[in-house]
Amino acid sequence: MGANLKEVRERISSVKSTQQITKAMKMVSAAKLKRATDAIVQMRPYSDKLDELLSNLMANLDGDASSEYGQERDIQSACVVIVTSNRGLCGGFNTNIIKASDNLIAERYEDVRKAGKLTLIPIGKKGYEYAKRHLSDCNIIDKYVDLFNDLTSDNVSRVSKRLISGFLDKEYDSIDIAYSRFKNAAMQFAEIEPFLPVKKLEAKETKHKADYIFEPNKEDLLKHLIPSILQTSFQKYLLDTHASEHGARMTAMDNATENAEELVKELKIQYNKARQEAITRELSEIVGGAAALDAG
Repeated sequence: MGANLKEVRERISSVKSTQQITKAMKMVSAAKLKRATDAIVQMRPYSDKLDELLSNLMANLDGDASSEYGQERDIQSACVVIVTSNRGLCGGFNTNIIKASDNLIAERYEDVRKAGKLTLIPIGKKGYEYAKRHLSDCNIIDKYVDLFNDLTSDNVSRVSKRLISGFLDKEYDSIDIAYSRFKNAAMQFAEIEPFLPVKKLEAKETKHKADYIFEPNKEDLLKHLIPSILQTSFQKYLLDTHASEHGARMTAMDNATENAEELVKELKIQYNKARQEAITRELSEIVGGAAALDAG
């Protein structure tokens, strides 16, 4: 029984140590989440305004402006950008993104993959590790794996420009982004967003058509406007995923801390029961020994 009590005491001590770690990680993630949330909240109005600008422009052009960015081609080659975190301990965050990218590849790009024309660009170590283990037959570009270590606008734009040039040069016929859309600390959604070709824009129904004067002409305007919107959208995907990671980790560590607290309570009850049983047994032995002496 002494050995059993010692084992329970060691388990209680171990769980408490783990609880301290999860509590500290929760606090760190909460601090990082605040900064990451501020970044995506500030980015979204700008990105939404650009989308609105393009929609209004296309509506008043009657959709007659063609663009090489929206050119749909037979998919002979494709690229999938998998945006995950560098570290784990964030619940199903990375797993959900990887599962979404797996489904995309299986449903849309299986033939391209078999032909050896599927390129993967992992951003984040977890996605890279998964690609190396399970998608090694694809062309994996590892140049941007550590992008989250320095998530500046200049560094992000290098990736988006690389994707845009790859599409325009017909290196890729289609490009998709697998990322996590942030809603709040408890809710993140793994999503696939088509990046290129640009989705066909439908002209909005408007009662009055604006009389725009284009300077430069509308083709040149779209030629500069669309890449700007694409680069902004790509940065938004990364900021969304960055905030989602810290939200998921904070929630996971909060749950782990609560579970540890419950486990400590159960172990203490178990310890007290074992201790009471040991005391009762010792008392019974003492009483039995005393009775034997009196009888003698």
